[in-house]
Amino acid sequence: HGIMASDAASSSKTDMPIELLAKTLESEADRMMDDAVSNGGSKRQRGGSGEPIDAPEFPALSAQEASGGQAEFRRVTVPPNRYSPLRKDWMAIYTPIVEQLKLNIRMNPRNRSVEIKTSEHTEDIDVLQKACDFLKAYMVGFTVEDAVALLRVDDLFVESFHVTDVKMLKGDHLSRAIGRIAGKDGKAKFAIENATRTRIVLADNRVHILGSFSRIKVARDAICSLILGSPISKVYSNLRTVSSRLSQRI
Repeated sequence: HGIMASDAASSSKTDMPIELLAKTLESEADRMMDDAVSNGGSKRQRGGSGEPIDAPEFPALSAQEASGGQAEFRRVTVPPNRYSPLRKDWMAIYTPIVEQLKLNIRMNPRNRSVEIKTSEHTEDIDVLQKACDFLKAYMVGFTVEDAVALLRVDDLFVESFHVTDVKMLKGDHLSRAIGRIAGKDGKAKFAIENATRTRIVLADNRVHILGSFSRIKVARDAICSLILGSPISKVYSNLRTVSSRLSQRI
């Protein structure tokens, strides 16, 4: 009986005139297309009687609601050489974190660290990590004007490495390599910064580079070439070639 019923249904569908079948299929396709467009490209849900059901809309969660109603907390240690500059630049650091990111910040002199915490006014939980990256960039030696770019631009990073990671050097050889990176009166460092649009900090035998991913790579390659002993003129010519290529890409 089941086989006979299915044969009857298929025969009734084939008995339908071709023009009517084409119109039915076309109207069904148009209805599905309208549902997809009105629902942002996703499939629209329908009720039991076939009427369309709008997708529910929920208000955006605040930072505290996203973290389960508890305040998120970060602590950034202040190195001894940045304690006095931090005291002088405190208002320049405090203003963007409190007024723009809506976070709470305080200096804890007992353990010499800066503590930041979300508040009820914080709109996005991601700004806490941005503020932490901003403070870490300042602590390694970048100025407030350079480090604050981490808060305003999304694809900026700080990369750090030791000079001895590139080549094992000791004593005067290490000092000479650091001097080659800086150059006379800092000319080599400024040339790399201007060619790659990055910011470089030399702190003892550590190198910190602030910039976008592709530009950090170019600056790092130039610094590694200087450490390995390449002539400064060759490094400059390579920088000119790569910087012109990067500017054309932009």
